[in-house]
Amino acid sequence: MNTQSPLSTDHEALMPDRRLYIGGQWVEGPSEFQVMNPANGRPVASVSHATSAEALAALDAAAAAQPGWAKLAPRARANLMHKAYRLMMEREEAFTKVMTLESGKPLTESRAEFLLSADFLLWFAEQSAHIHGSYSDSSSGDFRVVVKHQPIGPCLLITPWNFPLLMIVRKAGAALAAGCTTITKTAQETPLTGALFVEVLHDAGFPAGVVNLLHTTKSSGVSEPLLKDKRLRKVSFTGSTGVGGLLMEQGARNILNASMELGGDGPFIVLDDADIDLAAEQAIICKFRNAGQACVAANRIIVDRRVEAAFTEKFVAKVKALKVGDGMGAVDVGPMISARQRDRLGETLKQLTDAGGQLLAGGKPVAGEGYFFEPTVVRFEGRNEVMCSNELFAPIAAIFSVDGPEAALAFANESDFGLASYVFTRDLSRALTFGERLEFGMVGINRGIMADPKAPFGGTKASGIGREAGQEGIYEFMEQKYMAVTVNEALS
Repeated sequence: MNTQSPLSTDHEALMPDRRLYIGGQWVEGPSEFQVMNPANGRPVASVSHATSAEALAALDAAAAAQPGWAKLAPRARANLMHKAYRLMMEREEAFTKVMTLESGKPLTESRAEFLLSADFLLWFAEQSAHIHGSYSDSSSGDFRVVVKHQPIGPCLLITPWNFPLLMIVRKAGAALAAGCTTITKTAQETPLTGALFVEVLHDAGFPAGVVNLLHTTKSSGVSEPLLKDKRLRKVSFTGSTGVGGLLMEQGARNILNASMELGGDGPFIVLDDADIDLAAEQAIICKFRNAGQACVAANRIIVDRRVEAAFTEKFVAKVKALKVGDGMGAVDVGPMISARQRDRLGETLKQLTDAGGQLLAGGKPVAGEGYFFEPTVVRFEGRNEVMCSNELFAPIAAIFSVDGPEAALAFANESDFGLASYVFTRDLSRALTFGERLEFGMVGINRGIMADPKAPFGGTKASGIGREAGQEGIYEFMEQKYMAVTVNEALS
């Protein structure tokens, strides 16, 4: 299947191997499935379909490679990752165009994701040689306390379709730098981007079995046997809270270590002293990036009543100016990932308007091929619980007018989720007070984009467990080992 495919003739030279990657080899699966372009509903390529047999073969390979990879010197692991980074940078065109073909996001967004992902790979390459332990006296003073960190073992990495490169790099980069072998299961909508990244690791010389890649349309058929196998020591998942809970349940019998980056309900708060132009500009980015299909998107735009009219006027004007279309062209907003995701928005919009929302812009599917929906704005007079713990994941913005900062804070925290939140104010004290009192793992202050390799990414409550990236990210794939050491202090 690594030969020519009639489905992708326009971009065949950019396409990765479409087989599975197990034990250092590209191998055929028992069947294939098609990857579709959401901008036109047409096939992009066919890829191999993994079953439980291929999943367990990948675990065999990862378990066999684990001792050698863990013992490899941190600098040697870092050197491999630096080589992978250089190869990745040489293949920017393939990554950005393939990502746009299978996910629909505009090329500008694919390039931004590519560059950020490369930064993450470089970050973890540099972190691999800076894993620190400790050495100290015991409390009684009669022995030494030595603490070191060791790789947790083979890891299952389950990545989503909405950021198909960033998620695999952020997970695999940390795991590989920590000394863990990996099995990545891609999203069925976007397997090609993950395959491009694994090709980079293969070409960089990562040892056989250290990196493994599975594609499937039946996720449970791959994940469940792995989660129930005692050789697997960790699962890292990005996706819905419901699926995350199921994965934790399946791994519970083996007390499987889990990192979960789950659903979001991002409040975007505009206080009465905010820079309204800046807030409107950043709200556009925060809401409509990737057609609103992001767990950190602005889900509830909560605006102080004293500035809500001015903000809404500027925001709606910007929304109406957004250009929708195939991401391969000069557009601002691409398609929804599938017809099913687009078609559900009619009911979503009805739910919002039935709850008292006023439609200010958009509100309809875009006619023609592809899964497009108009950038849409719905305004609510006052707070409304219809959106609490209800992630839109769509190009639909909901604005809520509230009376003052206390009401804004209370409404923001009225959610089961706690991933990303945003506050716009010119007052530093207000900003820090909101930052500390918001029940969210991340707070953007006067900005709508927060991702950075140096920053710990993750949420609270139903939004997940653990952190990705930052100084903490690599330790998510390691376990502390404590050694009590008796020292004979006599010099002779």
